[in-house]
Amino acid sequence: MNRRHMTAALALALMAGQAAAQVAPLVFAVNEGVTYRVNLIATVERFHDISEDLAKLLKRPVKIQPVSDYKELAAGLAEQRYDLAYVHPAHHSIRAMTRSGYSLVALTKGFTDYRASFMVRSDSPLKTVADLKALKIGAPDEDSITSVLMRATLRDALGPQLPEFTYVRLQEAVPFMVEHGMVTTGVSASRAVVKGWQDKGGKVLLASKPVPIKHLIVSSKITEAQRLQLIAYFVGLEQTPEGKKRLESLNVQGFVESDQAALIALGKWLGV
Repeated sequence: MNRRHMTAALALALMAGQAAAQVAPLVFAVNEGVTYRVNLIATVERFHDISEDLAKLLKRPVKIQPVSDYKELAAGLAEQRYDLAYVHPAHHSIRAMTRSGYSLVALTKGFTDYRASFMVRSDSPLKTVADLKALKIGAPDEDSITSVLMRATLRDALGPQLPEFTYVRLQEAVPFMVEHGMVTTGVSASRAVVKGWQDKGGKVLLASKPVPIKHLIVSSKITEAQRLQLIAYFVGLEQTPEGKKRLESLNVQGFVESDQAALIALGKWLGV
């Protein structure tokens, strides 16, 4: 190949690379927790119409990527593999904002008051959180936001020396441990789990301070102008019939703007 042909080949390769970069999809990671039963295929389907809307808005294809494993989620956020991310666990979202250049777009309505409840049996003599010192506590996945809330609450009450924990995968498995005496108290942030426990006569010793979960964040690859477009889109969904259908498919009430600095301050309490 002579120099002219080589130069032409390099130019074509460069143009091809540029064209490929122009059509490369934006990656929209979706994590909906690890302590609830989540169907990953169904997640892609539920976010399909939103991805189509965003592709038109941002003028670039959008790929929905469900991420159910927290280690994978943390690595992807740390490396900015996700252009957009819908993150259930607040501590992972806050860490991405403080360490990895992500910015907040919106919070999810109906999930701004997430609390961890400490459940005990109806015959339990425990009265306050201080009574939990040196006792065994059951909780869902160790890296779940529920368990992060639990440990932050106990640190406030007991100091750095925390009780012994027994972790299980799912929120719904926690009451079984309490009921059968495997642990003295069990912690859950699932409203359904807590309500079911109380309906059967169980008691809630206390609940943690509230935190918002299910954060929508974007990487620094997204421009500020695009971030503002995304805020307008998600906050405005509940204002149109089409938008309300999108929200129904996600099973959420809507989205609201919030203060990123306030979330980062909350992260200090969570131990992020």
